[in-house]
Amino acid sequence: MERSVLVYDIGGSHVSAALCHEAGYRLGPVISAPHPDQQSSAAFVGLLHTLGMEATADPGAAAGAELAMPGPFDYAAGVSWMQHKLPYLYGVDLRRALASRFGWKPEQVGFLNDAAAYLLGEVGAGAAQGAGRAVGFTLGTGIGSAFAVDGRVVTEGPGVPPGGEIWNVPYEGGIVEDVVSGRAIVANYRKRAGVEREVADLAAAAPCDPAAAEAFVEFGRNFGLALRKTLTAFAPQVVVLGGNISRSAHLFLPALRDALDGLPLELKVAALLDRAPLAGAGVAWFHQVASLSAEGKAAGAPASVV
Repeated sequence: MERSVLVYDIGGSHVSAALCHEAGYRLGPVISAPHPDQQSSAAFVGLLHTLGMEATADPGAAAGAELAMPGPFDYAAGVSWMQHKLPYLYGVDLRRALASRFGWKPEQVGFLNDAAAYLLGEVGAGAAQGAGRAVGFTLGTGIGSAFAVDGRVVTEGPGVPPGGEIWNVPYEGGIVEDVVSGRAIVANYRKRAGVEREVADLAAAAPCDPAAAEAFVEFGRNFGLALRKTLTAFAPQVVVLGGNISRSAHLFLPALRDALDGLPLELKVAALLDRAPLAGAGVAWFHQVASLSAEGKAAGAPASVV
């Protein structure tokens, strides 16, 4: 039988879940719901269990679960250290809590960074398939990033910023996120037009509002210059752009490409979009299965992942 795993994408306001199948990292129906009104860890784990049960008709079909979580989070231990968002999860052992609800062993539940999940989804089943070296960016209120080599996320090594995060890399007297973020686009437009509008509104207005159009152009230019400074040593073959702002890529891609002119890399907009973190969670799970299996064989022990 084909192996499957429950995958989750924990967003700022919603949680999504699906069953991910090993062959091609195919996703079953995606089930989503807002965070529970009752702000407690028990209610949150209950929501995860409910969505997981809805995502698979056969609860026994899933070999475990992999969750794409924002940080700060101890992904190895399964413990949240977030205080500014989901504060009711602070210090909670989500691995044991969720495993208990499903009747699993704790080791059947895994976690990875949401930006890393996004990139792994695109590497495994999206725009970066076959790329030996890839970088992914999620463009929203801020900027998330992840680096991958041969299908594995790396957080250190030649050309990789600390933790694989670019948002706080020094740039032009500040940091990258000061000029590459939704906040930067909003601030740029406010400076030009004297009023504040949401990024989605600016994207819709750009064809007939020169100030909005130029805010996106400057965003692309700054993004490109920042990437030229931070990616040259890593030398990615593919750079994938995801997140809500990537839906308006046509407004900033020309300026971004001009700023990166001469670098041997390919810029691509994410193919899976909102489904990328779910597929990436599946990629992470099955890679871990393969690693444990290989270790078991090397040690002469029966291969087992749970």
